[in-house]
Amino acid sequence: MIFLANILIEITNFKGELAALGAAFLWAIASVVYGRLGRQIPPLELNFLKGIVAIALLILTLLYSGQLLPEINPTALTLLLLSGGLGIGVGDTAYFSAINYLGPRRTLILETLAPPLAALLALIFLQEKLSSASWCGILLTILGVAWVVTERLPNSTPNTTHLTVRGISWGMLAAVSQANGAVLSRAALAQSSISPLWSTLVRLGAGVLVLVLWLLLKGKQQKTAESVSTLKILQSWRVLGAIALTSFFSTYLGIWLQQTSLKFAPVGIAQTLTSTSPLFVLPLVILMGETVSSRAILGVLIALGGVGLLFSLQ
Repeated sequence: MIFLANILIEITNFKGELAALGAAFLWAIASVVYGRLGRQIPPLELNFLKGIVAIALLILTLLYSGQLLPEINPTALTLLLLSGGLGIGVGDTAYFSAINYLGPRRTLILETLAPPLAALLALIFLQEKLSSASWCGILLTILGVAWVVTERLPNSTPNTTHLTVRGISWGMLAAVSQANGAVLSRAALAQSSISPLWSTLVRLGAGVLVLVLWLLLKGKQQKTAESVSTLKILQSWRVLGAIALTSFFSTYLGIWLQQTSLKFAPVGIAQTLTSTSPLFVLPLVILMGETVSSRAILGVLIALGGVGLLFSLQ
């Protein structure tokens, strides 16, 4: 009993950090599916659909749990709305677009810019200072992730994925948007008693609203043939099932865990731990029968050293 009590205490102490790692794990699983869906469904439409599914699940969860609408000051509400519009509406769409141009690995390299940027923004605007050891942990984790994602695949060639200016621009926009979204969300959660579940719903609602406006603007410019093609794809129950399942794990549970991490952990640390998704992809790859190089394993060990350092400092 004492042993179990100690475990519960440790889990409580590291609630934010564990939630961030949980989000990274779920996003790793979903990334495999999104990589395939992205070839059939445009990024904007895909982001919109997963947002709608997640909002429906969140509303059902709130009704079931009986959580009433919390009292939240206008400033915190505005920060959450801006966070959702920027981080989810713009950031996630830019991320999917970058994957289409650069491929997942090169996109993830650009995504490693988000944690240090978020930590710097939090330092400037939230006066959230991190120790030198915390910065070392962040840099070690990012280095390990970058080491894994920059590995050249055995069957790849220099022309497999073209590094285009447009792709890099989308990737940079995704990193900047998600870093800013995380800081805005942290600011709102730190100055209010709103639960992570409600903040997730507010953020997703704002993100979907941005996507609706974006889709309306795109609809005026989009060719009819492209719209018909997308509608035909969405008539497949297999595709709809894949969207619903990944929305449940990556958007509903994933963003809920992300909000929990931002509620209970500093932005820089939370953002760093949620960026470790590539490390969780490796065990999935092994289970699928693929070989993992010694370089990838070394990258994982470096990143785990950084993660361990972040946990040891708490």
